[in-house]
Amino acid sequence: MNEISIAARDVILAFVDDEHLMGQQHTEWIGVAPFLEEDLAFASIGQDELGHAAMLLEALVGTDDADIDALAFYREASQWRSCALVEVTLPEWSDTLLRHWLYDAAEELRWQLFQGSSVQLLADISVRALSEERFHRQHGDALLDVLLRVDDAHDRIMASLHKVLPLALTMFDGAPSEADALVEGVISGSLISLLGDWQQRVDHRFGPVDWDQIVRPVLSQRKERHDDFAPLLARMLEVLDLDRTVTW
Repeated sequence: MNEISIAARDVILAFVDDEHLMGQQHTEWIGVAPFLEEDLAFASIGQDELGHAAMLLEALVGTDDADIDALAFYREASQWRSCALVEVTLPEWSDTLLRHWLYDAAEELRWQLFQGSSVQLLADISVRALSEERFHRQHGDALLDVLLRVDDAHDRIMASLHKVLPLALTMFDGAPSEADALVEGVISGSLISLLGDWQQRVDHRFGPVDWDQIVRPVLSQRKERHDDFAPLLARMLEVLDLDRTVTW
């Protein structure tokens, strides 16, 4: 296993789990998105997010597939560090589009925290991830540019925004050892320190939000799971659990 401190492991896992589950959520729209272009776009974006999770997992455990799978899939629910936004099932396309935009608007800021990391591998990974994230944001913005000019689509998107925003705030919950990771130089700032910049992006995209009226779910330092987590993980394990000894 790579030499990674407990604090570094904690903050990396928070990002791993968010990227992993966000990638999974995107893949579940392949073949059922409203039109072919979105099938293709979500397939590509989902693949990128899963790739980012894989790179971070390798930073933690090396390149052995069995070790990666063990950490990626076979932990107790309390050992995951994902946020509620990526765990929740959103069957409405407008909600999913808003999750995509809100997540990627924050993800760019999160990768920037690793750019000068004391863990050089994390700094290197951030360079590749940031270059790919630029296209994710362009996709979300291009689609919203069109939809927000159509009255009924605009109304649905704004309704989805206010539905998803409380869940989106859970992205800024730090992992339990985040303060120690800051001291070690693993990250250059806390997740909560990104909130103001992210809120400005949201306000610029959708118009001013009354943030005082947005009430986030109360979950403890990414240790508690949303009710949708268990069925999501079960879907992710459907193939792997056919035979855990097989290399797929």
